[in-house]
Amino acid sequence: MADLGDKAKDFADSDKGEKASDAGLDKAAGAADKATGGGHSDQIEKGEQAADDKIGN
Repeated sequence: MADLGDKAKDFADSDKGEKASDAGLDKAAGAADKATGGGHSDQIEKGEQAADDKIGN
C-alpha cells in the first residue's frame, strides 16, 4: 500500500500532475464563479491560488 502512496505522490509532483491539478482547480473555480453569478470572483480566485500553492510542487 505504501508503494501506491509513493506513486501518487510522484505523480502529484510531476509536470503532468501539476497540469492535472491546475485543470481541476480551474474547473472547480469556474463552477463556483458561475454558481455565485460572479459575485465572489475575487475570493474564489484567492481560494484557487491558495489551493494551488498547497497542492503544487
